Amino acid sequence: MKALPRLCMVLAIAGILSLFLFPMWKIILYAPQYPTGVQMNIWINKIDGTEPGTLQNVNILNHYVGMKFIEPDSIPELTYFPMVILGMAVLGLIALLINRPWSYLSWMIIMIILSAIGFYDFYLWEYDYGHNLSDTAPIKFPGASFQPPILGKKIILNFTAVSLPHIGGYLAGAGIFFSFLAYWLKRKLS
Repeated sequence: MKALPRLCMVLAIAGILSLFLFPMWKIILYAPQYPTGVQMNIWINKIDGTEPGTLQNVNILNHYVGMKFIEPDSIPELTYFPMVILGMAVLGLIALLINRPWSYLSWMIIMIILSAIGFYDFYLWEYDYGHNLSDTAPIKFPGASFQPPILGKKIILNFTAVSLPHIGGYLAGAGIFFSFLAYWLKRKLS
């Protein structure tokens, strides 16, 4: 029983490290010409799709309405987010070694704050791509924006954009839950 808090913290660390194995988010675009959807996967360190040419297809669609091309190499978050996650894994190991309720709670609070910052950054990224349109776009829709939802579904012209967590996002969320469980169990068993 006394090992349960540590086991929960190991699961918390594994949850966030899963971001290196699975995408954390997905954006799917449905339209009459794409009935099965075009799905972009956002990883901790890259952006790709379910098909080899997904990103190219999305960039072609974006071009018509004046959106910037999505170029993963020019997105700095894809470079430093992996370091943040590795840093949090190290802090998780330190919390595991300390094995006190406050260490688990502190780790959880930091993860929640970093997640909130990540969501805000994602919103700003989507806002920039959806609102800062080129004046030389082949097709113009005065006053229109093409920002997909941060979470959920949104109609954008003849497209339905769906934005949801992917496997890595769910596992990272479970990691935060397991850190809370580690805190709660350690307090209860102490």
